[in-house]
Amino acid sequence: MSKSKIIAAIQKNKPAEVLLPSIPSFETGNAKPFDAFVATAEAGGSQVFRISDSPGLNTVINTLFPEAVNIASPLPTVRSTIDLEKIQSTTDLESVDVAVIKGQLGVAENGAVWVTEADCGQRVLPFITQHLIILLDPADIVHNMQEAYQRIPVDATGFGLFIAGPSKTADIEQSLVIGAQGARSLTIFLEASQ
Repeated sequence: MSKSKIIAAIQKNKPAEVLLPSIPSFETGNAKPFDAFVATAEAGGSQVFRISDSPGLNTVINTLFPEAVNIASPLPTVRSTIDLEKIQSTTDLESVDVAVIKGQLGVAENGAVWVTEADCGQRVLPFITQHLIILLDPADIVHNMQEAYQRIPVDATGFGLFIAGPSKTADIEQSLVIGAQGARSLTIFLEASQ
C-alpha cells in the first residue's frame, strides 16, 4: 500500500472531534497556602527559611555552606564564583557545590517549586549541583497543582519542571537515600519581592 493510500485511509477513518472537559476549580477555601507550603516542603526533605533582603543572601549561603568553593547562579545579587555565560559544556559545572536560582511558583499541596531553563542559567544546574537553593516570593505560592497550571505559561519556555525536595530514592535496598541522583539538599528562601 502506498503512502498516499495509507494517509487517505487514516483521514477517512478519523474520529469526530470531541471537546475537552472543563476542569473544575477545586476550591481550597480562604486559607493562605504559605504555612502548608512550608510544612509540606520540610516534610519532603527541604529546608525553608524566610529572608528579608537579597544582599543578606550571600551571608546566609556562606553560613549554611561554609565549605562551598564553587557557587553558581544566574542571579546578579549572588556572589557566584562560576560565570554561567562562559560555560562551554555541562561537564564544566560538575564541581558546583551550591547553585542558587529563582523559582517562579510554589505549590502548597506538595511543596514543589516551578522553575524553567531561563531561571537556571544552564538547564543542568539544579541537577548537577551538590546543594540547590531556590529563591521564592511567598506571594507566588498557590494551594494546589490545578492553580499552578492555571498560572504557568507552559509554552513560554523549552524546559520547565517542578522541584520538590532534594534528590531521593527508596528503591535501593528499600531504604530512603537522599541525594541519590541529584542535589543532596534543597533550601528554599522565601523572599518578598522588592
